[in-house]
Amino acid sequence: MDTVLNELRAEVARLHAELLRWELVVWTAGNISARVPGRDLMVIKPSGISYDELTPESMVVTDLDGKVVEGDRAPSSDTAAHAYVYRHMPHVGGVVHTHSTYATAWSARGEAIPCSLTMMADEFGGEVPIGPFARIGDDSIGQGIVETLTDHRSPAVLMKNHGVFTIGRSAKAAVKAAVMCEEVARTMHVARQIGEPTVIAPDDVDALYARYQNAYGQTGSK
Repeated sequence: MDTVLNELRAEVARLHAELLRWELVVWTAGNISARVPGRDLMVIKPSGISYDELTPESMVVTDLDGKVVEGDRAPSSDTAAHAYVYRHMPHVGGVVHTHSTYATAWSARGEAIPCSLTMMADEFGGEVPIGPFARIGDDSIGQGIVETLTDHRSPAVLMKNHGVFTIGRSAKAAVKAAVMCEEVARTMHVARQIGEPTVIAPDDVDALYARYQNAYGQTGSK
C-alpha cells in the first residue's frame, strides 16, 4: 500500500469522527469517501461498522465502478452512488452522506431549503436543492446527485425521503458542507416556527457568494 493511500485512509477514518462530533450521524449510518488523486480509485467507509471501530486499515479502496481493490471488508452500501459522482464530476474530491436530523426533515418534506440567511448565500450560493427519490443499492442515488448539483452552486443536495449528500474539492470540504447544511436547516426550521422567512434577493446572494468564495479568510486558505 503506497504512501498516498496510507494518508488518505487515515484522513477518511479521522473525518468520520467529525460526523459524530457535529451530531450528524447515529449508529453506523452515514459515510465519507475521498477520491485518490490522479487515479481512478476512492477510499470509503466499510459497511455497517461502528464509528468507534473505524481505523485507517479498515477503510476500503475501490475503483470508480465500486469494485473493491484493497480491503478486507465490504464497502459502504452507498459506494455505487459515490462512484457515480466521481465518474461524472471530475472536480469532486470528496463525498459525504448523512441523515442529519433537520436537513433530513426537509428532505422528508420534499422541499429545498430557501436562501434566507447570509450564511447560506456564502456557503451554498442560494438554496439547498431537493433531489429526486431514488432507491438504495445501485447508482440511482448518484444519478440524482449529479443531475441536481450539475450547474448548481450548492455543494449539498437533499435527496427526497432519504438524507443529505455533499460534495467538495476534498473530503474535508465535503464534511464542512454537511455540517453547514445541518446548521442552516436547523435555523430555517426555527425561523418557520416564528413566521415565513424572507428570501435574500438574487443579486445580494451573488455578491455574498463571490465575497465569501474569493475574499474571505486568510490568503491561500479555504
